[in-house]
Amino acid sequence: MLKALRKHKQIILYGISLALLLFLLRWLELRFLILNHMQEIYGGVIAVIFTLLGIWLALKLTKPKKETIVVEKKIYLQQEKEFIQDEEALKATNLSPREMDVLELMAKGMSNAEIADNLFVSLNTVKTHSSKLYEKLEVKRRTQAVEKARQLSLIA
Repeated sequence: MLKALRKHKQIILYGISLALLLFLLRWLELRFLILNHMQEIYGGVIAVIFTLLGIWLALKLTKPKKETIVVEKKIYLQQEKEFIQDEEALKATNLSPREMDVLELMAKGMSNAEIADNLFVSLNTVKTHSSKLYEKLEVKRRTQAVEKARQLSLIA
């Protein structure tokens, strides 16, 4: 193998020198091309940079900012005991059966108009029953009446 290299030494050196010369010429040509078209190249580079910046910004702005986090948690429910109405508290408050009906519907979250429709009475009758109910339970508001009735075991 060394003999073959020595024998073709001039050809190999000639080939390497031609390759180096060709590389130098291509490099000079590229450099000349770059210098002649510098403004176009800079404009293209800036256009590519702003295009990439626009794509990145659009992805950031359109991405939803809220993430949904699912939390699994054990909830222990107490078994509901059967409701037993306190008859003594009912007698002590002296509530009529119709006032009890109004109170139960209040506890379900119904408005006065819905209570009137449900009981087939006028709205003024429901208002009258409500005011009598507030007097007998010694409260000022609907929520207080429902809470006090639950504390006295009048409603479930």
